[in-house]
Amino acid sequence: MFRRQITSVSGKSSSPSSRIFNNKGKALIWFLMKQIAFALALTLAAPAAWAADKLPLSQISNYLNGLKTVETTFTQVNDDGSLSTGKLWMERPGKMRFEYDPPNSAVVLARAGTVQIFDPKSNQPPEQYPLKRTPLSLVLARNVNLEQANMVVGHDFDGTATVVTAQDPKNPDSGRIELMFTGDPIELRKWVIHDNAGNQTTVLLGQLNKGGNLSNDLFSKSKRSGSGNR
Repeated sequence: MFRRQITSVSGKSSSPSSRIFNNKGKALIWFLMKQIAFALALTLAAPAAWAADKLPLSQISNYLNGLKTVETTFTQVNDDGSLSTGKLWMERPGKMRFEYDPPNSAVVLARAGTVQIFDPKSNQPPEQYPLKRTPLSLVLARNVNLEQANMVVGHDFDGTATVVTAQDPKNPDSGRIELMFTGDPIELRKWVIHDNAGNQTTVLLGQLNKGGNLSNDLFSKSKRSGSGNR
């Protein structure tokens, strides 16, 4: 989604400045361990999800439309296997904040139809581009309708979760997004951004804290939340 590695949550090409691990092998091993732990957590905490059927698109659309505010942690797996971690806040429609942990310390804001990338290591103004150029705009839309013509290009069930692959039918060149949902109750677990260059970025979500009151400063200031934004 975002054009630098720090911002590759968005699927755009990126620089290596945000990589948490320089050793690709270690990064991949850690990623595999996290995936195994994630699968075990689903088995223990939500066994009904394993037996569930594929969730219908209408139910997933209703779920996303019901997400007004979200606060969670995330682990980002970049196309080269490097990892980043941080916190994420979302306020639908149209607002999202990614705050990357040190040594990255980047902040990415989506607001007012624009994505801004604040890199503390750079003395340049923040990079920015239209939100509609990233597939995450589908999640932040005022009204999510996955049954819209030409939006969903994949709708599968892998035995544990429903995976929906979607694109903006008005901007198919902006890439596509895979959204993974477990059921009973329905929950968004991860997404994978595929850009038009063939790169992919995976974001694993922590527990979603939904429905809380979020400060407007989270979506208007680039200062890190631990420095008085909240």
